[in-house]
Amino acid sequence: MNTSIVGRHIELTDAIKDYINSSVEVFKKYNLDIISVNSIISQDEKHGKKAFSFEFTLNIAHLDTIVVKQKDKDLYAAIDIAVDRVSKVLRRHHDKIAAHKATKLSEVEANEIQDKIALELEKFEEEITPVRLTSYKPMDIEEALEDLKGSDALFKVFIDKDDNMRVLYKSSVAGKFGLY
Repeated sequence: MNTSIVGRHIELTDAIKDYINSSVEVFKKYNLDIISVNSIISQDEKHGKKAFSFEFTLNIAHLDTIVVKQKDKDLYAAIDIAVDRVSKVLRRHHDKIAAHKATKLSEVEANEIQDKIALELEKFEEEITPVRLTSYKPMDIEEALEDLKGSDALFKVFIDKDDNMRVLYKSSVAGKFGLY
């Protein structure tokens, strides 16, 4: 973040510069990409009375430039009021960003695909009956073959001893079986 301090018709002391720089550090807490902060201090005299005018110009990425002007009899009071006003704008923008998370295009596409799959599955809801696996323990291919021969099922899904999911099925040729 680039900062610049300009004084018009006033001599800038180190105390004023330090006070402005410490005030600008407050803006970092909003985690916005602040590109630059320009501070302009000017002194006006009308009808024998001195007044200070303070202006903040903030350039923030992906946002319009923020300009806050403040006049007061006391320079430090003008700086404080301007900092409060800028903080209010930055807080509102930060809250807006935090509350309005946009969904990614990939998430929208994934949801559309899931919806299509769900609609297709609903069509087959009356035809498909969910069945729980009877055994989650690993078994030999020979055990699975004996279970398939002894049942009326067309296939058997099981986990083999090498921890691979396998499918054993009855072939269209009588007495023959296939294995995936």
